[in-house]
Amino acid sequence: MFKEFVEERIEGDGATLFVRRAGPAGAPPLVLLHGYPQTSAMWHGVAPILARSYQVICPDLRGYGRSDKPASNASHEPYSKRVMANDIVAVMRRLGHERFLVGAHDRGARVAHRMGLDHSDRVAAMTLLDIAPTREMYAGTSVEFARAYWHWFFLIQPHPLPEQMIGADAQGFWKLKCFNQAKGNNPFAPEALTEYLSAFADPVAIHASCEDYRAAATIDIEHDNADKGRKLDMPILTLWAKRGVIEICFDALDLWRQRAVQVEGEALDTTHYMAEEIPNDIAARMSEFFARNANHTEPAE
Repeated sequence: MFKEFVEERIEGDGATLFVRRAGPAGAPPLVLLHGYPQTSAMWHGVAPILARSYQVICPDLRGYGRSDKPASNASHEPYSKRVMANDIVAVMRRLGHERFLVGAHDRGARVAHRMGLDHSDRVAAMTLLDIAPTREMYAGTSVEFARAYWHWFFLIQPHPLPEQMIGADAQGFWKLKCFNQAKGNNPFAPEALTEYLSAFADPVAIHASCEDYRAAATIDIEHDNADKGRKLDMPILTLWAKRGVIEICFDALDLWRQRAVQVEGEALDTTHYMAEEIPNDIAARMSEFFARNANHTEPAE
C-alpha cells in the first residue's frame, strides 16, 4: 500500500501526527481523514488515484494509528473535533498549504465538519462520506438507529467500562463492529486490516478512541450549539451508503442543508466502508467535485 507515498511524522497543534503524502508539486492540496476504528490506511485504494492530480495528505488522527495519543481530561476537550481539526490545519500549514480540499469518512468527516466551521478560510471544499451531522443524529435517535449504531452509546460510557470490555478482546471487538457494519462481510484489504488490528491492540488507542466518542456526545455538541446556527459556507459533497444506517434512519441531504449553504450528494450502492468497497468510484466522484471547486486552493511553496 502507498508505494509512492512519503511517510513521516509532522507536528500538529499539541499532537504529532503520522502522515502519508504524495502527488505532483503545485497541484491542489487535498487532505483525507479516516474514520473509527481505522487509520489512514483506509485510503489505500483512493489516495493513489487522487495523487495523480492532487497533493494528497493522509494523516492518522490524534489518538489513532501511529499518531500521538495525548492524555484526556474530564471535559474530553483534547479529543473534541475542534482540537482534532486544529491538528490538521497545523499539519497542512507546516506543509505549506494555507487553503486546501478535504475528503473525509466517518469520525474524520466529523473532524472536517468542525474544521470547516472554525477554519472556513482554510477549507475550499469538502467531500463527507457516510455521515449526517453529529448533533442532529443524536437528537434524531430512534430505536432502529440505537440498535444499529450501538457502539455510539457503548463507547461514551464512563471510563473504564468500554476500555476494559474492549481490551479483553480488542481484535474480536474490532471485527464484530466493523464486519457487522459491512453486513457481515470483510471489505478490508489484508494489509489494511493488519494495520487496523495492530493499532487497535494498544490500550492507549482504545482509550483515546473512546474519548473521541465521549467528546462527540458532550463538548462537540456544546461547540455546535455555540455556533448559533452558523453554517458551513464552502461547497459540500455528501455521499452515503444505500445499505447503511444514514440511508435508513436519516434524511442526509436535508440535515446537511440545515448545517451548510451549498450541498449536493446521493446514496451509493455500498455499505459504510465505501472508500474500501468502491475506491474507483469514490476517487472519481471526489475528483470531479474537487475539479469544480479547487480554484481557490494555494499550492505548497
